[in-house]
This record gives sequence, C-alpha cells and structure tokens, in this order.
Amino acid sequence: MTYHQKILSLANQIPMTLVDFDSERKRGRAPTQAFSEFLTNREQGDWAERLVLRAINETSKNYIAIQYGKSDNLVAGDEGFVEFYESYQDELDEIGKRPDILVFKKEFYKSEWGYDISQLPMEQLNKIVPNAIAGLEIRSSSFLIEKYAKVIKQRTFEAKRGALQIRDELLNDYQDVFSTGNRAKWLDVLNSLTEDNLSIISFKVPGWRSSIRLSEANSKLKQLKLFVNEIQKRDFLSITPKVEDIKVVYKWVETYNVPHYYFQVFFDKVYGMSYEKILKLICDSDREGSDYFIEGNDAKNQNKTTIKINSKLGKEVAYKVEMPEHKSEMRELGRGRLLFYVTFKGGRAYLNISNLLSLLDIREEEF
Repeated sequence: MTYHQKILSLANQIPMTLVDFDSERKRGRAPTQAFSEFLTNREQGDWAERLVLRAINETSKNYIAIQYGKSDNLVAGDEGFVEFYESYQDELDEIGKRPDILVFKKEFYKSEWGYDISQLPMEQLNKIVPNAIAGLEIRSSSFLIEKYAKVIKQRTFEAKRGALQIRDELLNDYQDVFSTGNRAKWLDVLNSLTEDNLSIISFKVPGWRSSIRLSEANSKLKQLKLFVNEIQKRDFLSITPKVEDIKVVYKWVETYNVPHYYFQVFFDKVYGMSYEKILKLICDSDREGSDYFIEGNDAKNQNKTTIKINSKLGKEVAYKVEMPEHKSEMRELGRGRLLFYVTFKGGRAYLNISNLLSLLDIREEEF
C-alpha cells in the first residue's frame, strides 16, 4: 500500500460534517489591506522555518532540508499582490498546499537549487518533489510550552481544590437549603462531585434570591461553577491544522505521494506530528474534547475553523530552542500608510535526533 493509499483510507473515515473531501474547494478572497499583526506573524513563521531548516542541515550527513513553500514578500496593497494571490489559489486547486520544507537524501540535491526551490517552474518541481522523503509544514507559536504546562497544571490544581472545598461547605453548612422541594436534587449533584469528574460535570446556577440563605447558597454555587469552568478549559498548547488545510494537504499528498508532517515551533521546544496521525485522531470522535478540540472562528488562525491537537501527543523533535534576536521594523505601503512589526533573527534548535528519526521513519545510521 502506498503512502497516498493509506491517507486515502483514513480520509474516507472522516465525517463529511468535518471535512468534505468530495466538495469543490471554496476559493479564498484576496485581502484588501495588510496589518502589523499579520506581518509580525509572517516574520515569526519565516523565522521558525529557517530554524528547522538550519537545524536539520547542520545535523544530518546524508539528508538535506530545502525551502519549498511560497516565499514571496508581497502583502495586500502592494502592486501585483492580487495576481499573486489568485495564482496561489489556482495552485491550491491544481496540486494542493505546499509544505514549507522538503527533506531529500543528499544524492538528489543539486547545488544550483541553493536550499530553495520555491521559485522553480512547476514543470521542474513536478520532477523534483516526488523524490522528497518528507514534507514539513512549519507552524509557530508565541509560547514557552514548558512554562505554559507548569502554570496550567498549578491553575488546575488550585481550581480543583477550590471546587471541592465549596462542595464540602455546601454539603456541611447548607443542609437546610437543600432539604426541601426541588432543591433536594442538588444533594445528588454535590455528592456526586469528585476530583475525577470535575472536568466533565455540567450544571446551571439557579439564581436564588428570595432569602438570605438561598442567596448565600446561590453565591457558593456560582463560585463552584467558576472553578469548574476553569478546570474545563483546554489545558494544552496545540498543533493547529486548519480544517480547510486538511483538504488541500490531502490534494498535495495525492499529487506527489510524499509523507507530510506538521512541526509546531515554540520558543523553547519543537513538536512534530505526522499528517497520518492527525487524520487518525480526528477519525476518533471519542478523543474530541480531550486530545483535540475543534474551534471555529479562531482569531489566531485567520478566523478559520481550527483543530487544536495536544502538542505532546506528537514527538519532541527539538528539546531546546535558543531565543532569537528581535527588533522593530517599518514598512511603507501605498498611499503612505506605515506598518510597524517585529522581525526575528538567529536562535537555534537542538534536535532530539531519536525522536526526529522515529517520526520521519529514518534509520539512525542513514541520517
């Protein structure tokens, strides 16, 4: 079975309500103006790509990483941007979404490529790309993942402790409130609360106000609800494929039959996950709400519906990232409009070789 055939088998198991592989892709509309946040995000993404590319090329003796994704510097408002954008939409329909980086065995590399084949004509790329052993989609995140995990773990611990304390106060001090009428059902709710089920329990605060005791109990239930809401928030940083990208990545895999991977670059570590594993995860509806979430109108991803997968379900492919230098830059657009944004330079990723090779299915002696 070819790689594409394995991916096709998984794609056929994904509900059409999430990704409809048979429907015509809706073309994007060219934005009319750029913003500072967009330029900063693009600069950060470009830095993350350089970081991964450099780490592989400085470490491997037999493999080489090459820039493949579109790298034009045009933004909305620049002359020629609309034509560039429409050409990109045509390409998505023709071959799918290019990954940012391709990894080749060095025997296929030609020095005239200069570590960048993104601008080569399609006729030439169609001969080069199938020789790649992996395509890497690089995503960046403005977080330190280890610090985030530590803070969230403490936050959840404190919320659970607070919730159980209020549960006990309600059961011990407000028996009179819950002993009669419809309010008696709250005894069952409160007695059923445990540390393990606080992450899934659901209830609505009643809004009692007709006596001091009822008002006090209602306030306690409101505090309990706040703690429960805190516990039930997504508690991990994620690898973040957009739902619409699942479809155009499939198109690229169909075109070239090259294994595809997502790398999420944080400012302290890098995690990787195969496109194949992403499809397996979203085929399993039982894991939604724990190992992954589907969030619509995600502001951090162009307000697109995004799949948020726990990064630590992937492999830690870089155990350390050195912080880059960063500085402010200015760009003047048409009509004299100025945009100020942040650029990133330097930094270094230290690869976890065994995890990287396991992810990309490369033998250690070959690398």
